[in-house]
Amino acid sequence: MDTSRRDFLAGACSITAGAAVCVASAETAQAATPARRGGESGQRFAMVIDLRKCIGCQACTVACSTENQVPLGDFRTIVSQYEVRDADRPDQPAATYTLPRLCNHCDDPPCVEVCPVQATYQQKDGKVLVDADRCVGCAYCVQACPYDARYINPETQTADKCTFCTHRVEAGLLPACVETCVGGARVFGDLLDPNSTVSGLLRDHAVKVLRPEMGTAPHVFYIGLDDRFAGKVEGQAALWIVRDAQGAEIGEIRS
Repeated sequence: MDTSRRDFLAGACSITAGAAVCVASAETAQAATPARRGGESGQRFAMVIDLRKCIGCQACTVACSTENQVPLGDFRTIVSQYEVRDADRPDQPAATYTLPRLCNHCDDPPCVEVCPVQATYQQKDGKVLVDADRCVGCAYCVQACPYDARYINPETQTADKCTFCTHRVEAGLLPACVETCVGGARVFGDLLDPNSTVSGLLRDHAVKVLRPEMGTAPHVFYIGLDDRFAGKVEGQAALWIVRDAQGAEIGEIRS
């Protein structure tokens, strides 16, 4: 990662709103990334989202919120929707672009590195989880996440995020968002199983990830992702101009 754990924690101690004390010392910051714990080492779970099939119905968002009792106004997964207009053809109706987003369960998760109490951790199967009993609500992980996929739960005052519905997966079920996706856009499975559907999709399609420049090795992959949207990870609405590879303006995107 470009930002070292030491540098991030040093800055976070001074900027984290409402933090009464800095709970991490320089010695803590120098510690190695904690070893993965829990899960099966012979598995590596991932999700593939086929944007050609997503219709933006938000069934996944509702199912996730219901399954995981997500507080109103927060999300573990959401489908961001954008209006795309051609700047050279203002008389044409806007097109709609949908982008489902969630925790990317990275192979190199920055949220794990900055957690001063090891409440955020990674399992051997790749899932990134939060131990609410350890979490002190410092929000370092929220700030470190490049995908705007974390929040502090206002009811528990601890960090919260998508877990790939690990409680369902351990019971042999699919994540709630996958099970309820009416278009079949979300596919979940074990990448270490060559016969799994996700493995087949990665073999057969040129998949992309969000913010590849961060070097976190995300394990949420997209089929049909427009490169102009690869950096659209903000949770709030935005208006920005679309430009081609040469920097020429070719349209605007409004969420």
